[in-house]
Amino acid sequence: MYAQIKTKLAAKGLKVTMQRVAVYEALLNSKEHPSAEKIISVVSEKYPGISTGTIYKSLETLVDKNLVMKIKNDGDKMRYDAFIDSHHHIYIENSDKIIDYHDDELNELLDNYFAKKNIPNIQIENIRLEIIGKYI
Repeated sequence: MYAQIKTKLAAKGLKVTMQRVAVYEALLNSKEHPSAEKIISVVSEKYPGISTGTIYKSLETLVDKNLVMKIKNDGDKMRYDAFIDSHHHIYIENSDKIIDYHDDELNELLDNYFAKKNIPNIQIENIRLEIIGKYI
């Protein structure tokens, strides 16, 4: 995985540092959409010498370079998603769980809809639905 991370960082013009690799690896290995606190916990366990500030700065750098995206949960707490392909999120009520939802047909429908609408002075670059649900 190190080689893949190194390639992705370098492709975005970033210096490959152990700190960035550690943060990105923690995100890629997560099966959830972790908060910064969760990422700090995971990275600090493996690399106790990395400061909290460095982890926050690495997260922001990864977001700025479009390697990671920020998403909010129901309580406006920031979470992170390392999978930046076109997908939506299902927020499970009364829980902090966020599920990735992939649907090419929905993406095509939304793209076509907004292409027809031609919103003045706005260029739509990406559409992400926020779907609220609960387990039944």
